[in-house]
Order: sequence, then C-alpha cells, then structure tokens
Amino acid sequence: MRRGRTRHDADDLVQEAWVKLACYERQHAVAEPEAFLMRTALNLSIDAYRTSKNHGEQELLEEMVLIDTAPTAEAILLGRERIARLSECLAGLDTKTRSIFLAHRLDGLSYLEIAQDHRLSVSSVEKHIAKALLLLTRSMEGWWP
Repeated sequence: MRRGRTRHDADDLVQEAWVKLACYERQHAVAEPEAFLMRTALNLSIDAYRTSKNHGEQELLEEMVLIDTAPTAEAILLGRERIARLSECLAGLDTKTRSIFLAHRLDGLSYLEIAQDHRLSVSSVEKHIAKALLLLTRSMEGWWP
C-alpha cells in the first residue's frame, strides 16, 4: 500500500504472492519464505503498474455506470408526431412552393439551379421558399421543444 496500491489491490498481490510461494515450494526449497513473499509481491506490483501504463486501467463492469444513449419511448413518439405534423404542413403547401422548398432543403439545390429547373427568376424562388418557411413555422408552432 505504501507503493500507491489500494488496500484491495495490495491484498490481491499478497494472495497471489502466497500462491506463487506455494507453487515454487513444491519443487524447490525456500530458505527465506518471508523474503520470497516480499520480493514476489514487489515484482507483481511492478508488473501490474507496467500493465496499467501499457494497456490502461481496467475497470470492473460492476463498478462502471453505463449510460443508455438511445432515445426514450416518449422522445420517439414525440418525434413521430412532429414528423406527421410536418408532413401535413407540407401537404398544405401549393405544389410549386412545396416542390421548390423540397428541392432546396432536401436535394440541396441552389436558388439558381431551382430557378433554371422551374423556369423562374431567382427572386421568385426566394419568395416561394420564404412563403414555405413562413407557413411551416406557423403551422409547427408549439411542436418543437
């Protein structure tokens, strides 16, 4: 414990040193068992330190707090309701405005590309997108957190 080990880790090292002593004594005579235990415990402590430096600290799964990052059932339900509401709002837009809005927001087309595809001016495309945003914002009021 004087070498920075917790009481639990020190107990584990001492127990492992006793096991090593018992195994070693089966085939060899040990003149100084206390010295053998001290040297073995010290070597085990050094090995554990090197292992933790090379491989990082190991944590027991029981000691770790696991966080579930999956959305809750309530969040999933609210998300589905918002999507359904947004779909209704989009369906309420006139066809041309909806097409221009989706081309810009979903397809990522620029105002110029949309203007060329629909044979409109860029100013007209800007007005359609502004109109769509205004109507969607009003319709979705209160549906966002």
